[in-house]
Parts: sequence; C-alpha cells; structure tokens
Amino acid sequence: MSRTIRKAAVLGAGTMGARIAAHLANAGIDVRLLDIAPESLTEAEAKQGLTLDSRQVRNRIVNQLFDAMQKSRPPALYTPGHAQRIRTGNFSTDLAKIADADWIIEAVIENFEAKRALLTQVDRHRRPGTLVSSNTSGLPIASLAEGLSKDFREHWLGTHFFNPPRQMRLVELIPTPETKPEIIEFARDFCDRHLGKVVVFAKDRPNFIANRLFMFLLMDLLKTMQIHELTIEEVEALTGPLIGRPNTATFRLADFVGVDVCVFVSENLYRLVPEDEKRDVFVPPAFLKQMLAKKLVGDKAGQGFFKKAKDGRLVLNLETFEYGPAQPVNLPVLETAKKIPDLGARLRYLLSRDDRAGRFLWSTWSELLLYSAARIPEVTDHIASVDATMKHGFAWERGLFEIWDAIGVMETAGRMEAEGKALPPLVQKLLRSGSTSFYKQEKDRRFYFDIASGAHQRVAEQPGVIRLAALRERDRVLLSNPGASLLDMGEGILCLEFHSKANSVDPAVLAMLRSAIEETEAYYEGLVIGNQGANFCVGANLQYLLALSRAGRWEELRRAVQQMQQACLAARNCRKPVVAAVFHQTLAGGCELALHAARVQALAETNIGLSEMVVGLVPPAGGTKEMLARWMAAVPAGGDPIPYLKQAFETIAMAKVSQSAAEAVEWRYLRPDDPVTMNRDRLLADARQTALALVRAGYAPPAIPPMIRVTGRAGLAALQVSIYLMQQAGYITAYDAHVARRLAHVLAGGELANPVAVPEGYLLELECEAFLSLCGEPQTQERIEYMLRYGKPWRN
Repeated sequence: MSRTIRKAAVLGAGTMGARIAAHLANAGIDVRLLDIAPESLTEAEAKQGLTLDSRQVRNRIVNQLFDAMQKSRPPALYTPGHAQRIRTGNFSTDLAKIADADWIIEAVIENFEAKRALLTQVDRHRRPGTLVSSNTSGLPIASLAEGLSKDFREHWLGTHFFNPPRQMRLVELIPTPETKPEIIEFARDFCDRHLGKVVVFAKDRPNFIANRLFMFLLMDLLKTMQIHELTIEEVEALTGPLIGRPNTATFRLADFVGVDVCVFVSENLYRLVPEDEKRDVFVPPAFLKQMLAKKLVGDKAGQGFFKKAKDGRLVLNLETFEYGPAQPVNLPVLETAKKIPDLGARLRYLLSRDDRAGRFLWSTWSELLLYSAARIPEVTDHIASVDATMKHGFAWERGLFEIWDAIGVMETAGRMEAEGKALPPLVQKLLRSGSTSFYKQEKDRRFYFDIASGAHQRVAEQPGVIRLAALRERDRVLLSNPGASLLDMGEGILCLEFHSKANSVDPAVLAMLRSAIEETEAYYEGLVIGNQGANFCVGANLQYLLALSRAGRWEELRRAVQQMQQACLAARNCRKPVVAAVFHQTLAGGCELALHAARVQALAETNIGLSEMVVGLVPPAGGTKEMLARWMAAVPAGGDPIPYLKQAFETIAMAKVSQSAAEAVEWRYLRPDDPVTMNRDRLLADARQTALALVRAGYAPPAIPPMIRVTGRAGLAALQVSIYLMQQAGYITAYDAHVARRLAHVLAGGELANPVAVPEGYLLELECEAFLSLCGEPQTQERIEYMLRYGKPWRN
C-alpha cells in the first residue's frame, strides 16, 4: 500500500509548532497539536474550583498558543475554518493518541535534552512505520535519535520549516545514514506536492545550511558595521532591496527572529564548530549582550533594534541604548545605485565604490561568498541548494552563487587574493577547470559546477514541472506580440503567456487571446492561460485607460471595453476547454478573465478579486455580471434574493481580494470544483492536466448564454439604503458612495420595475455604461493617477 499522510501530530505549540500544524491543516490534514500541561493553577482557575487534572487546565497552555496562532499576522491559516482540522491536547494525557498519526513532528523548545526526552516517549507510543521528524534549526539529527528503536531511526529525519511556515517556501530535509531511502524520497515528494515547499537536502552539520550561513552573515555584518562606523539606518538602506534582499534587510529581520535567538544560535555555533576557519565570527559583539541584559530582544518584546511608537518606528542608539526617531541616511551612492535596474550591474557598481558604503558592502559580500563556498561539501554537496536556501528561505532575489556569477567570479576572486584572502577549494577547482561561472546555460539546459567531479553537471529537470523558458528554447512559440505569446505545452494543450507590463491586459494581450482561441479551436485540445512572472494579471493597463479618458476618446474607450467583454465571452464559449492558471495577484481584468474560464487551476496562495472600485471604477468586462450570477444561483427556491444581492455588492464594492484560494471559494471568485495547486512550480503542469481531464470527460461549452436573475428597483433601493448608512457613519466618502451607486445600478439590473431574468448582454451593456461614465469623472481620474504614481489607493 502506498504511503500517505492523512493525520499528523505536532508536538509543541509555540510559534513554529502551531504554524506548522496550521499549514498541515491548510493541506487538508487532520492534526493533533500537543504541548505541556501547566504545573500550577492560575488565580482564576483556583476560584472556579478547577484542579490540575481538569481538562480545561491541562490544555490551557496549548489552547492559548493555538488561539495566538489564529490571530497571527500574516495569517497562518487559509481561512479561519481550517482551524477545525486541528485538535489540541497535552503531553501528560494525550501523548498515546499519536499512535494514529501518519507523521509526527517534534517542535518543542530548541534544547537537545528536552527534545531527546520527548522523542524517547514518542518511540513508545508511535505506530511502527510512522514518519517522525524534528523541526530544529540546527541540532544534530542523528544524535537526537541515538539509542531509540531501529524502526524509529529508519523513519526519522530533520525537517526545518521556515517562519512563517505557510508563506516561506523552503524546507530543509536532513536525513541520517539510517533513514530509509524511500522515507527520504517520500518526505521530499510530500513536502513538495502537498505542502508547496522548495526542498533542499542539508547534511547533519550544526545549523545545517540556512542558519550556518545566516548567522555568519549577521555576525560579520554587525562587526563590519562598527569598523566602518555605519548607523542602523544606513545598514538597513544598504542591505535590503538595494542588494536584492527583502525589505526586512538586517535589523528588522533580527528583531523578527529574536535578538536572543540570534545570540543563542551564534554562541552555540562557536561551541560546535571548533574546526571552522571563521569560528571567531560567531562570537557576538558586546552590544548584543547588552541588549539581552536590557531585554531588548526584538518583536516579541516590543523592542529590539526598533521600537514601535504612535508616530512611527523608533531606532535604538547602540551607544546609549535609548530610542529615538530614525535619522536621515546620508549616502550619496544610494541615489545613483537605485537607478540601475539590473541587480548584477547595481552590485558591481556598489562594490567598486571607494567610500563607506562601498567598503562596507565589499567587505561583507566578499566574506560571505568565501565562507559559503568553503562550506561545500560540508553542509551540502550542491551550490544550487545554497542558492535555493537564500532565495526561498530568506526571500533573496538571487542565490549566493548566482550573485557571484553576476558580479564576476574572475574579477572578484582576483581582488580577494590581492587582499590576502584564500580561495576555498570549490573556487580553486572552478577556476582550474577553465570556467568563469558557477552556472552555465545551453539553450533550455542549465548546468551547475559540481565540486566532486570538478566539472559542470546538468541540473536535473523536476518531474511534473513545466518551464515556459524551456519551451521557448525548444522553439515551442507559435505566435507572439509585445503583450503575450502562444506556446505549445505538449499533449495537445496550448499556453497563452502574458508578458505585458505587470502582466496587465492591453490591446496586444487581447489580440493574442483571440488568436489563441482560434488556434485552439482549429488544431488543439485545450488552452491554459498562465505565466511564470510575479503575478497572474494585475488588471487593465491603467495608463492606457487614463490617457483615453483625459483625451475624451470615448468611442475608442468603449471599443476597448467591448473587446475585453468579447474576449472573456470567447474564452467561456470556446469549443475546447480554457483553464486559467491563476496565482498571486489576480486582480480586476485578470479576475474577470478567470471568472469566464471553463476551470481555474488556482495556486493555494492566490490573491484574486475585483479591485476596480479602489480607483473609482466598476468591473466592466463581465466581472459584475458573473459575481451576480454566482450569488443569485445560491438563492434557495422561494428564498429572498436581496441578502444574496448584498453579498455580491459587498464583495465588489469593498474590492475584496482573497488571501488564499480557499477564501476565494467562500467569496465565489472560485468554484468549489476549481482545483488547487500547493506548489507554484507545478501550477502550469497541473493546469494542463486539468484541461486534459476536461477533454477526456467530453467537454462542451455552455449551450446557450445564461439568463441572470436581477431584483430591479427593490434590490436597488436596498443597496442605496446600505450606501447611505455607510456614508452617514463615515465609513465611505461622498465619492465612494457615488461609485457604489453606479455599481448598485448594474447589479440590480437598472431601473427595472420587477424582478426578472435578463440576458447577460443586458448586464454587460450596463457595466460598460457605468464604467465609461466613471472614467469621465475627474475624481476617478485623480484616483487612477494616484495609483499609477504611488502604487496605493487614494480616497478623494
């Protein structure tokens, strides 16, 4: 019988344990979440006459942690309802219940003896053959299981999830020499397919890949900062998006992780790696110890390097340990560097500068690159594992060895040697081989430098993954224009790929959509609409709309709206199945297109919604019509349609955007039978399979255009009352109310006297007229301009 995971037990309900349990629940797994039982009663419990044996008391700690997880931001659960898959309990009375679990994850405090004691009990209660893992960021995996049963050791490995587990894609798997190969492969495949993870294999060395490199980076950076006399504000400006790292940069990340955790891990590393040539870097600088003494340990204490205040964020002075307003950053190099779009070119410029910023960046980058290269093959055999760790565990734009290639291996290695720095064996082997880069690309094949063979080896293709770049290299592009391309995915399925600015809908995209449908109907089995950019589609090209509106080119604008409406209808009416492979931002026109697809293959992390209202517009391409149809279809026979009309109105008027595919189903942006993919890498391949399944099932488009139920004046009056009350309460502005009334007019079916079913063309015309009218309003034009300029809405 093939192995699967239906039930899991997570032991430890702290920050990581509760959130791992939440993500397992997101994946449809029933979870038992356990933690310690209290050793004493609270005053309130004593007054109630409770005892330590009371179930309420025994589960107090785990329930408090479980409740905290449900309130956490960003959300750990796809929807609040997913919490129902998690049952809480305690180690004292419920540990034996782990016998029904298919996977047991130990996630208690990062203490070897505490973990070891718990695992000894787990070995007594687990069912033979059950997968067991420890969520540790660096404790020795084999040693934790030493002396436990043979079956336990054969099914045991490390699984280092990253915080927050739902949002961070990386998981480090750390097998031991005794872990069965089939268990290793099962864990890798399950984390990939069912949890959406990028899996890297790390060796059982202290702190594995991620924390070994991160702690070196952090401690070296803190010491170099002092040498070059940089402030916290300056280091934040230099170590964030400017160099391809996230906005959390250095100190906000340290506050998030916990200053105390950073000190603990770093000191532990110093003790555990006596042979490390850079061991002394792990001795924390004195100011970190002083911060611990003053309990300035980061976000969990409300104060670390930063402290939240009513008027903004205060910054710690590392000399006085007092907080004050952030000081302006006076580094002239920043303005020039920010204008360089390519990360490699930007880094080359920054590292060449002979000023405080340049010297600081060169020192920290060169030390990190050398240290990372020296850790191969100690922590992993593959440079790609290091790069995946930095990209998916720390949200870097590129991996370390990809960055080294971008700034020039020969040039930087020469500079390092001139400064008296020894090159690690990996770099020496690379240069001796005659190569000047860690990676090579030959058409659709990628190669990495392998230290064992001293040569470049091909990066293995991952089964079940389609890369559009590889299709382009294989001459699978059938048609292309500046906005989109049509590619042959194989097995009779085409892919329409957007590559317009921000994947927005513009005339070129619409033209390619028409061609894609024609080609599909004539020669192929189905069509997938998808891409591998940052987002599926952010909607219409607002710059184009604003230009037409301000020029008063109303007929041209009307034609543009009608073309978008016709494109959506053509996708729905296509004689072959059209599947929209949506992910991340799927907004406005992108959402409208998905609403008309035969099926949507949605990434679990999809932010989908009709967002036009934030710029003072109503959805014009059938989005309003489709949401009305979906909500009205839910009205029970003989039921009152007004509450359902209000639901449709609220969803659009509030520009609700889902935080997950599961939430999108609740709001009817997705249908219950639209399949969901957990791992973005697999989205297009899954969408192709969905299209093929529809073909095999004998797919046929809707026989006739649907008639849609509208409420007429009764529904319009109900919506207008709601709008009036919202405005009177100060929740919306006068102009918000004006736009909302135009939306209400469309959803009610205009001024019809009585409830009736109308053809969709009638509603499409109402959408178009409302949209064009609002485009002519100065306030809407101001909102669009503000969004284009600042990337956020303005409620004028």
